[in-house]
Amino acid sequence: MAYNHKKIEARWQKYWKQKKFFVTKDNVKGKKNYYHLVMFPYPSGNAHIGHWYNYAPADVFARFKRMEGYNVLSPMGFDAFGLPAENAAIKRGVSPESWTMSNIKNMTRQIQAMGNINDWSRSVITCLPDYYKWNQWIFLQMYKKGLAYRKKVAANWCPSCKTVLANEQAEGGKCERCGTSVEQKEVTQWLLKITDYADRLLEDLDTLDWPERTKAMQKNWIGRSEGAEIDFPIEESELKIKVFTTRADTLPGVTYLVLAPEHPLIKILDARIRNKNSVRDYLEKSKHKTELERLTDVKEKSGVELQGIKVINPFNKKIISVWVSDYVLGGYGTGAVMAVPAHDERDFDFAKKFELPIIQVVSEDGKQVELKEPFVNDGVMVNSGELDNLPNNIAKDRIIESISAKKKVNYKFRDWLISRQRYWGTPIPIIYCKECGIVPVPEKDLPVKLPKIKDYLPDGLGRSPLAKSEKFLKVKCPECGRLAERETDTMDTFVDSSWYYLRYLDPKNKKSFAESSKIRNWMPVKMYVGGPEHTVMHLLYSRFFTKFLYDEGYLDFKEPFSSLRHQGMILGPDGQKMSKSRGNVIDPDELVEKFGADSMRVYLCFMAEYSQGGPWDPTGILGAYRFLNRVYDLFSKINFDKKPESSNGSENDHKDHKDLNRLVHKTIKKVGEDISGFKFNTAVSAFMILLNEMEKKKNVINKSIAENFIKILAPFAPHISEELWENLGNKKSVHLESWPEYSKHLIEDEEIEFLVQVNGKLRDKILMRKGSSQQDVERAVMAREKMKEFLSGKPKKVIFVQDRLINIVV
Repeated sequence: MAYNHKKIEARWQKYWKQKKFFVTKDNVKGKKNYYHLVMFPYPSGNAHIGHWYNYAPADVFARFKRMEGYNVLSPMGFDAFGLPAENAAIKRGVSPESWTMSNIKNMTRQIQAMGNINDWSRSVITCLPDYYKWNQWIFLQMYKKGLAYRKKVAANWCPSCKTVLANEQAEGGKCERCGTSVEQKEVTQWLLKITDYADRLLEDLDTLDWPERTKAMQKNWIGRSEGAEIDFPIEESELKIKVFTTRADTLPGVTYLVLAPEHPLIKILDARIRNKNSVRDYLEKSKHKTELERLTDVKEKSGVELQGIKVINPFNKKIISVWVSDYVLGGYGTGAVMAVPAHDERDFDFAKKFELPIIQVVSEDGKQVELKEPFVNDGVMVNSGELDNLPNNIAKDRIIESISAKKKVNYKFRDWLISRQRYWGTPIPIIYCKECGIVPVPEKDLPVKLPKIKDYLPDGLGRSPLAKSEKFLKVKCPECGRLAERETDTMDTFVDSSWYYLRYLDPKNKKSFAESSKIRNWMPVKMYVGGPEHTVMHLLYSRFFTKFLYDEGYLDFKEPFSSLRHQGMILGPDGQKMSKSRGNVIDPDELVEKFGADSMRVYLCFMAEYSQGGPWDPTGILGAYRFLNRVYDLFSKINFDKKPESSNGSENDHKDHKDLNRLVHKTIKKVGEDISGFKFNTAVSAFMILLNEMEKKKNVINKSIAENFIKILAPFAPHISEELWENLGNKKSVHLESWPEYSKHLIEDEEIEFLVQVNGKLRDKILMRKGSSQQDVERAVMAREKMKEFLSGKPKKVIFVQDRLINIVV
């Protein structure tokens, strides 16, 4: 009987759907709840091979936990707001809503074809009002606590489109919509005060079962540093330039100061700047660089001296120059840095380019040398007066004390800017009244719904397309009743994904984002699976939201995801990132049609270590397909009704049955451990080894061996496993079975290899029965022809280590 994957997969997917097989109850007697979650997709229109690689192996883990006896919840939904839908609306003349919902319909079909245990009855779609109502509600709670606030911040501004652009929309300094050069402009926007949670976000990382690299990236992104704020008095002025530094020990070696182009003192001191034209030209050029470009463009240092402005080094009273350079950002620290070129690579390069003084004040051994590169390690002080020969860490505290500097903790990351001048997002629930000022929308009036509009371009004044809708814009002030206007910005779409894991627990609740009893039933998420590219945004924001809701008493846990695992990236067959322009994109729909979902699942598990990914091998899925064909063929040819549970044939049959049964139990153990460790590739490899032996010893395969094989195959290839399980005469689904227990006795090898040493040198290896006595091993060694040349007379001493080695001293 041939393996017909189309027929088998269609049949069992229909069966699972009719029986509501994967609809998860909140409580099942005798079972512990286990919340398993994969990062939900953006509905781009097509489930690509990356979605398959994220979801299919992760589903193997979810099914395994279910077979271990857990009540597993594995929901699915769509992160549906975002710029691509808005761009599609402008390009195609359709509404973002219709484009998005059409894509969701298609992608739902594609994802369901994987055969995953997703509970679609709990599906959430973030662009629907019953979801984004709670985005607005959470925003209002943060506003009440002072965590949502409005201020002017530098942003990427397209002067043609008259809108703020995210960094990814302004790559290369050009607007992705029109190609115009982007400027830096201060725009009033809404932010969330995530920095208030900096220390807790750092400390609680230690409680999480996350990849160490991911935790390190979050720590680096938050960038906690202990240092001091030092004031540099401006010569002939009452003003001072404030600098934060972690290296106060290097203050004697400061030879110049650098200001960010947006530093307010540049405007204040404009009258004293002698080279105004050069400075203004530089400031204008800086406006056309995005912040990302300024951070990453480290090869070419640029800057201009503010001639006429000098500051005084507070430690040694030396007069030093002041420069402006775009490698300093106004939003980081104080927007000014003290430059110590002898002990900082960036400052060293800048000083070399502009021929500025380089003074070494820390050295390895107390001796000054000509520096070919900055000395960045700890050492002892030089060129520092009375501090010379002191260890620099001791000198640091003395310097801070001597100049009365203020010790301070600083953070590299900044508050979360959530304002977007776009249509397709959650409206920010704020009203502006000339009499009352900023007024939050009353909770009873939520959600503030997106109006249906026809023009999705910005309004020309830098406001979102919502400003063009008079019906949306004009509203009565909730406090005084006078005519007012709504906020026209929408929220960053990362807001949507910062709490969606909670909505899955109670997706139809109209009174709260989720009932507290349901949250207690399931949260925190036991296993979260997704790409490492979300480390410093989605994962950090979700932790922030969880901590806020915990503080407000809505949650009884502080972290959303107890365990986290990342999948790698699948590259094209050429080893390059997949893209249409390269012509190396793999279409999963075509592969499912030709080989089936089970073959896709097995190959994706087998092709590489899950966390690493790798290039797509066109022959690989064919190998997986052949493997399943062999499984189907083997099980179709055996009549298990006529097979006894233990072989009653020849002595060879007895041995074959015993050996095969032992390998089955070893495979049960290995596959279970590999799934737990997300080592899906080695699990599939173990299947292939077992299948080879089963084909050789098919005469001794009984129903017990066959059932154990199908049970452990079921998480990887759920459709064919269901079919074969039924063919064995079983009435209930294989996916209701428990993970088989392996026999510890059976997996132990009966024979083990002894190392045979003479005077401590390895001379031979010998197979002996496990548990053999010293006397038996000695007798066997002495009888071996190979050993006679090394052994003569009676041994002086014999060292014996049970089941490992024997060392004969002669």
